[in-house]
Amino acid sequence: MLREFRQFLMRGNIVELAIAIVIGVAFGALVTALVADLITPIVAAIVGKPDFSGLTFTINGSVFRYGSFLNALIAFVSIAAAIFFFVVKPIDAIQRRMGIEKPADGRSDEAVLLEEIRDLLKARTGAA
Repeated sequence: MLREFRQFLMRGNIVELAIAIVIGVAFGALVTALVADLITPIVAAIVGKPDFSGLTFTINGSVFRYGSFLNALIAFVSIAAAIFFFVVKPIDAIQRRMGIEKPADGRSDEAVLLEEIRDLLKARTGAA
């Protein structure tokens, strides 16, 4: 039983997954720092407020903290923009320089192949 457990742990997929998680966490910290230390101060300079969490309104004794939502929304949009402009676009440019092209419709080769297999199976089933 212990030998099987050891074999399970030493499988390539487990080790690769663990490495991906560690790299992902480190990358998340990097993007969070980029947003908190660079992008949020720019937004604060433009809008004049670095933190919107104090913005609220009350209806019938219920307090709506829409400022916290605005903070989360700005953080989300900032993180998405940072990933797009500092990761996705540079990687696309590098892949183009290396001659690695994506299909025009954005589908992977595997997806195209699976669709062809599906269509052949449909035609075969429909013909029978």
